[in-house]
Amino acid sequence: MRHTVSPVGILRSCFKEKFAIPRQPQLAPAARGVLELLPPFDQGDAVEGLEQVSHVWLLFLFHQALEDKPRLKVRPPRLGGNKSMGVFATRSTHRPNGIGQSVVRLEGVEPGRLLLSGIDLLDGTPVLDIKPYVPYADSVSGAVNRMASDAPAAIAVDWSDSALPQAHEHALRLGEPLVELIEQCLAQDPRPAYQVPPPERVYGVKFWDVQVRWHYPQPDVIRVLEVAPE
Repeated sequence: MRHTVSPVGILRSCFKEKFAIPRQPQLAPAARGVLELLPPFDQGDAVEGLEQVSHVWLLFLFHQALEDKPRLKVRPPRLGGNKSMGVFATRSTHRPNGIGQSVVRLEGVEPGRLLLSGIDLLDGTPVLDIKPYVPYADSVSGAVNRMASDAPAAIAVDWSDSALPQAHEHALRLGEPLVELIEQCLAQDPRPAYQVPPPERVYGVKFWDVQVRWHYPQPDVIRVLEVAPE
């Protein structure tokens, strides 16, 4: 049996590249986006009552990771990227039907648009459905996940003398918490878990319309070098 689904909206996100997106929602509260609803859901009737909700579940497509051949086992970053686990024991982007889910904060409701924060979705992500978060049902007391019992430990984020003023300048221009976004995302250490780069290696990623570059002067320290227009 086959089913066809169509997006209800497209997410316009601060994340323009897959690299450095937090591996779970809520790890970067400063990560913001706008869900633009598609017809016929772009009318006020479709979101009536949603203003009473603080968080929503998004069901979406990993549109840049869709695969023809399903994977039975994957290598989750949380386990160092070298250990295989069954796909259904992980939240890997390599899903049988390419479907992901995230609970995100609802910052505002407008006809045709939802303002969101704490997101972990790439710009342009097709959203298949929106469901209100129900605290008494969705928060399970005593739940256990022995592979991921706690959030990953954050690493220190340092700034060069020039990078921090640059970030503040672009934050004012964008009207977005860019400094907090950079710190929250980089503190999750986006490099592959098995990688120990030399201090001279420079990484980069695009947030909003600026390119952020950094390196690792020490294995557990990130130093932001530059925040500049792409």
